Amino acid sequence: MLRYMYASELSKYPVLEASMFRDRAVQFSERLKWAVHVDENGWERDEYDAKNPLYVIWQNSDGTHGGSMRFLPTTERTMVHDHFSELLNGAEICSPFIWECTRYCLGQQSNARIAAAMMLAGGELMRAFSLTHLLGVFDPRMVRIYSMIGASPEVIGSAGEGRDKISVGLWAYRPEDREKVLQRAGISSELSEAWFSRSFGRAVEQAREAA
Repeated sequence: MLRYMYASELSKYPVLEASMFRDRAVQFSERLKWAVHVDENGWERDEYDAKNPLYVIWQNSDGTHGGSMRFLPTTERTMVHDHFSELLNGAEICSPFIWECTRYCLGQQSNARIAAAMMLAGGELMRAFSLTHLLGVFDPRMVRIYSMIGASPEVIGSAGEGRDKISVGLWAYRPEDREKVLQRAGISSELSEAWFSRSFGRAVEQAREAA
């Protein structure tokens, strides 16, 4: 199932929390060889995890992590602004309607359905909070995954060649894309909405009414 929770809520789910940060260490440090920090518990965390971001997490039936993403509004400090601004050719992306998505991580036992569910969740956030775009940095290995899921971004800047290429992209919300991703994930619209409401409930409706 999909869960939406802020960093301040993670401690309520210690198995989910521990397995997510350990899976991040496996993916980013061990497999991709990124220069990330792994602590004495084997967890990969960075300064943006300390900013109380919103996480979308696929929780397996045993309570462990199956996949996750991290979201912060671009009105705050983000990885793109702090570390990849050169890819934007001097442009600055700062809007309450654009959120940055980082640390897209799939658990060690994940599959294509879970990968699609992660993208579906990003779309649900956009739909509920009236976001126009999601912003993210990605490498060539993700291009195939995005294409397979049916949620490819608009590339707005790149650097490097081959496997070392890094790009910044924007994902727009399109209802037709949501239908494609629902099918890829094997999840009904009703179930996806129920998972979302379980996390946010009336708060989303109130935000919409106030807009």
